[in-house]
Amino acid sequence: MKKSLMFIIAAVAMVGCGANDKTSTTATAEESATAIKVCTAEVMEVENTETYTSEILPYRQNDITPAAQGLHIDQIMVDVGDRVKAGQVIVTLDPTNLSQMELNLATVEDTYNRMVPVHKAGGISDQQLTELKNTLDLQREMVENMRKNSVIKSPISGVVTARNFENGDLFASMPILHIMQIDKLKVMANVSEQYFPVVKVGQKVDIAVDIFPGETFEGKVSRINPALNAQTRTFAVEITIPNANERLRPGMYARATFNMGTHSGVMIDDVAVQKQAGSSERFVYVIKDGVAEFRFVRDGRRVGNKINILEGLEEGEQVATTSFIRLTNGKKVEIIGE
Repeated sequence: MKKSLMFIIAAVAMVGCGANDKTSTTATAEESATAIKVCTAEVMEVENTETYTSEILPYRQNDITPAAQGLHIDQIMVDVGDRVKAGQVIVTLDPTNLSQMELNLATVEDTYNRMVPVHKAGGISDQQLTELKNTLDLQREMVENMRKNSVIKSPISGVVTARNFENGDLFASMPILHIMQIDKLKVMANVSEQYFPVVKVGQKVDIAVDIFPGETFEGKVSRINPALNAQTRTFAVEITIPNANERLRPGMYARATFNMGTHSGVMIDDVAVQKQAGSSERFVYVIKDGVAEFRFVRDGRRVGNKINILEGLEEGEQVATTSFIRLTNGKKVEIIGE
């Protein structure tokens, strides 16, 4: 009797263990499918914009220098920060040299005038009179140049940004003043050669500077270099920026954004694109027949919460947008929504 009871208990225990093993196996099978959400790749129109970094430059600038060195500066009439008009007198030079040259000119003119009747009377040859005439012409030219450089006018309207001498100094090689026109500015951008047929004179360009975050200034393409740089495969584009209020200044770091038109591109939710640790590679998990497939992609421009996939994904394919930690290549998944 006791033996029979023991056999019955053992049989019940074995049946119970078998049931537990079956339950555990079923639970493991259910847990192997990871619940995920997905989005579907779709073709959309993507705005093609390109941004190039550069430095803001004055629209025009001039170094103010006399034609000859070794002259004393009589008076500098402006200082750094002063505004000048085109044609305004800004520097005068010591008139001593000019006065001496004018006296020399008067002497040469007197000599020539006295020799003309002597030549007619046969007192000097044609060659001698010609030499006197050449000397007179040269002296006149030197005096005229000195007169022009004794009073220096600004060739442009702008602001003085540098002054390198004081009144009474002897002018050397360094410019006396530097003047910049800043009511308009310009940016030089080196644009990729693929856009050479796209960029046109008059095209609008958005300019952004760090000092005014979130704000853009409108510029326009004013000049396009007809030749490309063979080393960089880029071409230079000059962008003119109105600056009547002078909020922008030369030397500021700028980003110039060109609108290069639109193109059709595959778009997915940006959260679906992940960055591989330790590299710059991007990847997604493509879902096919309930299985996750690891796939590298090349991403492009973001538009809102969407991102353009340039390579690695086709229209209509589904990609995971959640549960990336639990996903691996070949992992079974259960789609629970989009």
